[in-house]
Amino acid sequence: MSNFSAPPPPTYAQASSRVRAAKIITDVLAPAHLVICLLLLVGWHSTPGNSGLGWGLIAALFCGVVPACFVHLAVRSGRVTDKHIRVRRQRLVPLAASVLSVTSGVVLLLATGAPVDVTALVVAMLTGLACTLAVTVRWQISVHNAVAGGSVMILVLVFGAPALPAVLLVPLVGWSRRVLKAHTVAQLLCGTALGAVSALVFILLR
Repeated sequence: MSNFSAPPPPTYAQASSRVRAAKIITDVLAPAHLVICLLLLVGWHSTPGNSGLGWGLIAALFCGVVPACFVHLAVRSGRVTDKHIRVRRQRLVPLAASVLSVTSGVVLLLATGAPVDVTALVVAMLTGLACTLAVTVRWQISVHNAVAGGSVMILVLVFGAPALPAVLLVPLVGWSRRVLKAHTVAQLLCGTALGAVSALVFILLR
């Protein structure tokens, strides 16, 4: 099956203002950043005070920090081309490592009696990661939009109407990925749908 192969991104100096804006959005709303922020917010909401933030930090370590560090090391060693891993075949090992890290986080949270919302969220993330890994074997789905879509849905489920403005993040992330020629529209839509599946798992477990 043919692989969607994106051209290398332009350097910052070469980029137009539109492309520069897309690069900033892609970097700021990167999956690891959204995952860490979401876990901290849900942890804080699950248990008042420092205890809730502590649970969120533990979960964020396994779901966001460790996977991001693995990608950083892979970039430095030359095993992947960039921190967003634009080449599909280079995504398999980092995704598999992320699955192992998040699985370890689930085991720890279950063993230590973490709040239900935090554990449910990490299991939902594990489900999304496993599905992403399975799809990536043959096709390049958008991880950015998967994480953005799932994060926004979970924010609305946990915090209600005040979180509704966050819905705008999903098309914003999709726009940035299209401008950077990182994904097709189909890959963005399927990524967002996969995020919805993760949110459904969260609903069922919480």
